[in-house]
Amino acid sequence: MSVIAEAEQLALSLSESDRAKLADKLIASLPSPLAHEDEDWVEEALRRDHEMDEDPESVMTHEEFFASIKEHIG
Repeated sequence: MSVIAEAEQLALSLSESDRAKLADKLIASLPSPLAHEDEDWVEEALRRDHEMDEDPESVMTHEEFFASIKEHIG
């Protein structure tokens, strides 16, 4: 029997509560597929924040933002 099959058999013999705890631990141990994308968004947010600090006049108000969206939508 392979190690994976043996681990699966042992895991399935656990109580529902223990299987849930094990599943949580296993999932938490995996790298997030979005981890790199999350870093990119943080980097972009920090870049934009810096731009707004340097040139506050370039920042759109909420009204300007929504007007721009309505203009593009039609």
